[in-house]
Amino acid sequence: MRIVQLTIDCREHYRDYDNPSPYFATAPGALLQGMTKFPDAEVHVVSCVQQPVISPEKIAPNIFYHSLVVPKIGWLRTGFQGCIRAVKSKLKEIQPDVVHGQGTERDCAISAVFSGFPNVLTVHGNMRSVARINRSPPFSYIWLAARLESFTLPRTDGVVCITNYTRKAVKSLARRTWLLPNAVDQSFFEVTPSPNPACPPIGLCVGAICFHKNQNDFIRALDSLAKVKNFRIIFCGQMANDAYGAEFLELVKARAWCEYAGWAGREQLKEHLRNASFLALPTREDNCPMVVLEAMAAGVPVLASNIGGLPDLIQSEITGLFCDPQEPESFATGVSRLLKEPALSARLATAAKAEARVRFHPEVIARHHLELYREVLAFRH
Repeated sequence: MRIVQLTIDCREHYRDYDNPSPYFATAPGALLQGMTKFPDAEVHVVSCVQQPVISPEKIAPNIFYHSLVVPKIGWLRTGFQGCIRAVKSKLKEIQPDVVHGQGTERDCAISAVFSGFPNVLTVHGNMRSVARINRSPPFSYIWLAARLESFTLPRTDGVVCITNYTRKAVKSLARRTWLLPNAVDQSFFEVTPSPNPACPPIGLCVGAICFHKNQNDFIRALDSLAKVKNFRIIFCGQMANDAYGAEFLELVKARAWCEYAGWAGREQLKEHLRNASFLALPTREDNCPMVVLEAMAAGVPVLASNIGGLPDLIQSEITGLFCDPQEPESFATGVSRLLKEPALSARLATAAKAEARVRFHPEVIARHHLELYREVLAFRH
């Protein structure tokens, strides 16, 4: 089977054009890692970039790579018309059996829909929900991404839903859906706790610093606990230059137990997980946050909001603990339990790691993707 994966080359996302090696977001990258275990699958990764980059012909024995240079005018401001045309031209050369668009946020979904080949989309972030929660103003990036999502979902052969939350959100638009979670990079399963536990214990909070990730309420909710318990919280994530980010920095600056470590790459994140006593995700809206899967794979206990797709990932009191973003005091209750009950933390971590191996290992997820591709082709014929 010949498969095209349309995904974002992070060299474009971070304007890292001098890097000679393509690299991808965590979920698509882990799926490609799993695909290397199936040599009968010929996978072509296609990514659009705004400036020329040096790219290898192959990134694995059965995985080919193609970077397509599309001038800036061909991106969002024109509805990704340049990307659509460039991808369509390349696909005429490749002649794939199926095209898989990764994510509805940028060009990948709409290029898949207009490819002329059987195609599926994976929804990573429910952009319509994100736009609603953030009250995104008209013509902002998120507002436009939400409308792009509404346009593409009814026009694809099927939607890969990484949680039931997404499945419910797209069922009125999609022709077909499959429930299939993201894969986790193999290296996260190999993370081992530091032999010298941090003192005081460290809680890790990973995500873009923004309203719907809810870091500011989380900080304020822990103030009372910080008066009686010694701990640190390290925040990792990109931060926009806006009022929410400014408030976050003020909150962190005023508290010795808070630290903002900026954006963390995969190697940095693995090191943070090695030293963390727990991961906290106080989010107001989320689909399938990769950091939860990565923490589970690494054997780090998770406290997360009981919203969105998170109930699909965590079993309460078995593989993690839940909190309620509408009741910030539940943040302090959850953190307190993880700090005061080491047996509970150890039990949650062990069960989560075992669950992650069964459900999120890249080889497992790649095998399921090959099955759904065959289903699409059978349906088309």
